[in-house]
Amino acid sequence: MRSRLVYFIATIITMGLGLASRHYGDQLPDWVSEHTGDALWAGMIYFGVRMVWHRRSTIWAVIISLLFCWMIEFSQLIQTPWLNELRSTLLGALVLGHGFLVVDLIRYTVGILCVYMLDRYFPSNINRM
Repeated sequence: MRSRLVYFIATIITMGLGLASRHYGDQLPDWVSEHTGDALWAGMIYFGVRMVWHRRSTIWAVIISLLFCWMIEFSQLIQTPWLNELRSTLLGALVLGHGFLVVDLIRYTVGILCVYMLDRYFPSNINRM
């Protein structure tokens, strides 16, 4: 139960950092504001997967998170009126995005690998809480 709580908190913190990177993007260096939001979104997905399936391996969580993020990105190639209307809402835009970009696939991969490394580096702290 404690590891679920840790992953829940990590998910919320990562979500907050991602939203802050979008909101305060004009005050950040260009490369940070350009790449960080997508990487943090993918990191949030990883932590969410770990929260739900905390007993599964971290590699499994990486694969599921990558598949999810990449599927969302590739879904942006589908342009139907009802889906575009959903994407025009704030929540729809945050979850589904707007347009397909190959660089987003790289950002997602880097974000997931970064939080995976954090997860691998700090596993003993999670188990002690």
